[in-house]
Amino acid sequence: MAEASLVHALVLGIVEGLTEFLPISSTGHLILTGDLIGFDGPKAKVFEIVIQTGAILAIVWEYRRRFVHALGGFRSDPAARRFVFNLAIAFTPAAVLGLAFEHAIKAHLFKAVPVAIAFVVGALVILWAERRNHCVRVERVDDMTWKDALKVGFAQAFALIPGTSRSGATIIGGMLFGLSRQAATEFSFFLAVPTLLAAGGYDFIKHRALFSSADLGMLAVGFGAAFVAAIVCVRWLIRYVATHDFKPFAWYRIAFGVVVLATAYGGVVNWSAG
Repeated sequence: MAEASLVHALVLGIVEGLTEFLPISSTGHLILTGDLIGFDGPKAKVFEIVIQTGAILAIVWEYRRRFVHALGGFRSDPAARRFVFNLAIAFTPAAVLGLAFEHAIKAHLFKAVPVAIAFVVGALVILWAERRNHCVRVERVDDMTWKDALKVGFAQAFALIPGTSRSGATIIGGMLFGLSRQAATEFSFFLAVPTLLAAGGYDFIKHRALFSSADLGMLAVGFGAAFVAAIVCVRWLIRYVATHDFKPFAWYRIAFGVVVLATAYGGVVNWSAG
């Protein structure tokens, strides 16, 4: 295993773990980072599946009691049953639209410039949402109805556009629909589990022939880096949303997007994905 591959795996694993649950688009960062360091192609897709799984398992670990209770109490506890049903309902819109438009999205939007534009547009939406007066109807995830879950699910569907941010769409969407900042953030975490597991499983089936034992070292490094980085990020974000808004993430998105667009059109960086 070449040292360069291990370094790339470490870098991309950390990028995935830190960006998956922040409203700044992990997919966008992985596309741009992979393009910048020359880590792309079919093998990169396989690697992405593995590090995404690492980030998901961080959520499962952090909220293991919640998930165990939901599954164990599904038949006897109405609150646990409602939680599972809400996740299933919120998962559905992105799943249906993703299957329908997968090829068109990957053919036209998995490129540096469209991703950078999505960064900026998503930032403007965040700034607009934060300027509004939020009328909170739902303080906790357990208070959500199936209609609340469905609305968040449709918001998540916008994240099919690379650079939009799945967590950003669900958190900001949830807040606009009446969820508290805390409830929207936690539900975004929970919804990531079925959404990303389904996406990863689907991609694994499609690309399973590309998995090789020769890549185990690189995959293990990326998986571990994503898992640890995601745990750090999730714990920090829960503390952050208690007293802060998401405007700093919006300004970061704008700066990041502008830099990519400027370097692409100015010829400073040869974005091969652009």
